[in-house]
Amino acid sequence: MISSRSERVARVENTSMNLLDYFKTGSDRPVKSDDPAVIRREFEWRRWSVFLSVTFGYAFFYVARINLAVVKKPLMDEGVFSASELGVIGSVLFIVYAFGKLFNGFLSDRANIQRFMSAALLCAAVVNFLLGFVEWFWAFVILWAINGWFQSIGSAPSVVALSQWFTKKEMGTRYGVWSVSHSIGQGATYVFTAVLVSAFGWRWGFWGPGLICAGVALLLFRTLADRPQTYGLPSVNVYKGEADVGKAASGSPASVGKSQLAVLKNPAIWILGFAGAANSITRYGVTNWGILFLQETKDYSLTGAGSVLAAFPIAAMAGSILGGYISDRFFGGRRNVPTLVMSIFTLLSLIGLAVFSTPNVTRDIALIAVFGFNMGGLVTYLGGLMAVDISSKKAAGAAMGVIGMFCYIGASAQEAISGVLIDAGKSVSTTVWSESAANLKASLQGLGLDLANVALPADSPVFDLKTSIVSYDFKWALMFWIGATAVALLLTLLVWKAKPAQDCD
Repeated sequence: MISSRSERVARVENTSMNLLDYFKTGSDRPVKSDDPAVIRREFEWRRWSVFLSVTFGYAFFYVARINLAVVKKPLMDEGVFSASELGVIGSVLFIVYAFGKLFNGFLSDRANIQRFMSAALLCAAVVNFLLGFVEWFWAFVILWAINGWFQSIGSAPSVVALSQWFTKKEMGTRYGVWSVSHSIGQGATYVFTAVLVSAFGWRWGFWGPGLICAGVALLLFRTLADRPQTYGLPSVNVYKGEADVGKAASGSPASVGKSQLAVLKNPAIWILGFAGAANSITRYGVTNWGILFLQETKDYSLTGAGSVLAAFPIAAMAGSILGGYISDRFFGGRRNVPTLVMSIFTLLSLIGLAVFSTPNVTRDIALIAVFGFNMGGLVTYLGGLMAVDISSKKAAGAAMGVIGMFCYIGASAQEAISGVLIDAGKSVSTTVWSESAANLKASLQGLGLDLANVALPADSPVFDLKTSIVSYDFKWALMFWIGATAVALLLTLLVWKAKPAQDCD
């Protein structure tokens, strides 16, 4: 029995070690061929497969997270959760997400991206599907927090993969295009998830994304890749002729750890983290509460609000792509000037949304588009690219982890504070009519009589039915988001002279 028990413990330990080893990056293999054509053919195929996979794959992480924004009003209207409770739910996700970003960012520098990222999306998909069955507040909080942990794995592996397969001279443009994934995911969620919820109810706001993301996760298992060296290919710097063979990164644990420590010691990284946090307050304020804002302040329907807000991710895609390209092409990889300009236009668009309170589809789409374009660029710059610029290639995941932690601490604070501010502006108006009185009113109006100002005695028997209309004032929430944008702008000025680091590889 003792021997049998020992064997069982040993098997459990071996299984755990095998599981951890499964997610570790593979060992370097000797270069498989001396023929440059052979190397080029496989290298180009794999790196473009990786590029497309992380771009579209990461978009679906958003589909399994932004979906809560679409179902907020149905959940509130059905009395499942209040605005404050939804604020707590969103805040919990972002807290877990923030620290998960830091932890998983450091892991990503040592991970097999193919397996690590794919498994995370699959787990998030399963949790989302389960959420469609849950109405108890604390159960929803716990599951949404678990979703936040798996969600936190998405971005760092993406950027690590880009840094492994593309040089720093290529990163600005590639990172900008990858940032389009945010907008692809948001746009798909706002439109298609809104259609599902409108047609079948709020539960399909979780079931639909869960099923779709599970399929995408299985696809990523086939299309993503580990580091080039694990396939018998040279490092990307050697492949592109930007490093001597003898100076190519070894990727040893000691070398990676030293580079990660340098990230933590860099003051500019921390300033960028605070700027990213402030920017995330604005970004997630609009993306997570924007549909409710358009419904409540401008009287849009759910699908109408979703269609207007869909201008955000479409414009953000252009901002992300052009932001990375412009900074590479015209500013030599410096992001300070475009960051300042885009911060100013983001601020102006928010002020426009606050000032023009009456509904106007053309104007509202234009304001959302201006906001989206400039926020797309800012997410590219402040969401990680500027930090990656001033970090070693071997610590790209760590840099993304630190910035991500700050960004989502800001997002968490936003969610809780915005929920409270919106609840504080809650008002209830009551219309009292019985069914018989309502029918009488309709009949008399059909005869041409206007009863809008007719008052009946307070003790009239027709007053036996109350209809309550709940509305929310977004004034203080908008001021909160505008203030956060101003803070991000000011912090950006503190890292104006931060220079891109020379790759030590």
